[in-house]
Amino acid sequence: MFELRDNEKISANDPADMAGDGRIVFIGRVLSPWLKREDCPKNMRAAIETGRPASLLVDEPYREGLLGLDGYSHAHILTWLHHAPRNLIVQKPRHAPVAKGVFALRSPIRPNPVGMHTVKLLSVDISTGKIELEAFDALDGTPVIDIKPYFPSVDSIADATISSRNTA
Repeated sequence: MFELRDNEKISANDPADMAGDGRIVFIGRVLSPWLKREDCPKNMRAAIETGRPASLLVDEPYREGLLGLDGYSHAHILTWLHHAPRNLIVQKPRHAPVAKGVFALRSPIRPNPVGMHTVKLLSVDISTGKIELEAFDALDGTPVIDIKPYFPSVDSIADATISSRNTA
């Protein structure tokens, strides 16, 4: 369990205790230098700044799905942040002046702890299922849900903005 900060709220229902309505399968695992939550970078920028590479290991039944991925410089990796609590609906991050709803945050603590990581691909080996990455911001052993190529023409939104109340 974790200690609540000022103005944080726990959901009436813990999603971890509820019956699922989807069938997610893990297609592989993250191989990263981060073994403890307190050591793990909080985002990809911080992970890149460490200069420590990482990789993904895709399980054998899904390796053929990597065909053609080596033609992309970057990819989106979706992970299941399996160590994160799932029942905190309003959170007060350490760096933020006010509490916010989970859907206004990028915290791993959420009803479905899905992580989204945009990574630079260094190499893809279909035969071993190993994908070498510039860096990664998740713990070693984190389950991988999906891999999608990054398309600069549609994934970069030039006019995206953040309200000043969300930048503090």
